[in-house]
Amino acid sequence: MKTITNTNFVKNIVLLAIMLVGVVSFAQEDDEEEKKFSFSGTVDAYYRANLNSANSGENYSAPGSSFANLPGFALGMANVIASYEGEKVGFVADLVFGPRGTDAVFASPMYSATGDIVNQLYAYWNVSESVTLTFGNFNTFLGYEVISPSANFNYSTSYLFSYGPFSHTGLKADFALSDDFSLMLAIMNPTDLTEFNPVGQYAYGVQLGYSDQYLNLLIDNGSFEVDYTGGFNLSDDFFLGINAAYFSGDEDDGIGDFAGVALYPQLATSENFTIGLRGEYFMETDFFGAIGANDADGDASVFAVTLTGSATIGDLILKPELRLDSASEEPFLDSDGEPISSLSSFVLAAIYQF
Repeated sequence: MKTITNTNFVKNIVLLAIMLVGVVSFAQEDDEEEKKFSFSGTVDAYYRANLNSANSGENYSAPGSSFANLPGFALGMANVIASYEGEKVGFVADLVFGPRGTDAVFASPMYSATGDIVNQLYAYWNVSESVTLTFGNFNTFLGYEVISPSANFNYSTSYLFSYGPFSHTGLKADFALSDDFSLMLAIMNPTDLTEFNPVGQYAYGVQLGYSDQYLNLLIDNGSFEVDYTGGFNLSDDFFLGINAAYFSGDEDDGIGDFAGVALYPQLATSENFTIGLRGEYFMETDFFGAIGANDADGDASVFAVTLTGSATIGDLILKPELRLDSASEEPFLDSDGEPISSLSSFVLAAIYQF
């Protein structure tokens, strides 16, 4: 018995040693892999008040653009992004929770009870140094602004962003043609069908880039949108962003047109504070939108000016914002419930990024 026990003891010691070596080796490999993983995101909240309209009740008004439209103290969203960047392959899982996130992925709950938290979910393959394939759900390539509040200078969003697509699901190929030129080609589900394609139709996207200036085209089953997005560093402290777009709807489906242009001058006054202005002119024709083209049986337009300050305190960003929307129709209400053509408002936002 002693011989057998000793033999088992020796075997156990050898097995334990092998397991320890394996664990150490795995841990070392895991450490190497963890260096390629990243975990980031944002949390944001805000306070909003109208200056010439009610701030509660039936007469409450807000700009006809997405996000930051709730009265008083309100929540934005929690954005959690897990990503892995390998030498050849990788993935991004971008999840959103809260009112801003729900608005950003508004189409998903139509098809899935749990789909309203997915902002982006895709894998990619670096086929070569100049070619990358991306498969899954990714934010749109159109426009200057994005869903994440930390990536935009202004906290409230533009009409151009709000009317355009937010995300796409499909396959895209990015080509680095030279140091300055790039090309992207994509085949995707129709706009807003982000989880699956119940209609059996597809949209097509093209992007041509040159030195951070991008010309975009989206063709989507009888409709198309052409978009220019770019910007210029006019000095070390002064930047000018530009966005312009034209959308032509499918006449057979009764979808109208819209067009607009927005300028984003931004001046850095110190390392921790920048002040910027968004001036936007936007118009729609026979389009069921937010500024009254359908009610006017034709054209409607709006001119919106947004003045934003951006103060950085470590990982926290504070954004006080004044906004004036002036429309050709009367899409807003005053405190007495009477239609008015203009709305002035104030927003104070806090964004923490990690």
